Amino acid sequence: MGGTPVFRGTRVPIEILFDHLERGITIDAFLDDYPTVAKEQVVQVLELVGQLFTTDKIKQFYEIAS
Repeated sequence: MGGTPVFRGTRVPIEILFDHLERGITIDAFLDDYPTVAKEQVVQVLELVGQLFTTDKIKQFYEIAS
């Protein structure tokens, strides 16, 4: 996939999950659309993103962007 991060064992880019969520599509609907992705994989991705976007990390993003 040209270096695009995908869910392990699939060709489904992780970015598609976030595209779905931004459009208000539920995780269950995403899983229906991409049955090769396991719910556990989605939960792990969201947990990792949650860890990356702690208050301290967000402050660093603002400092870099401003």
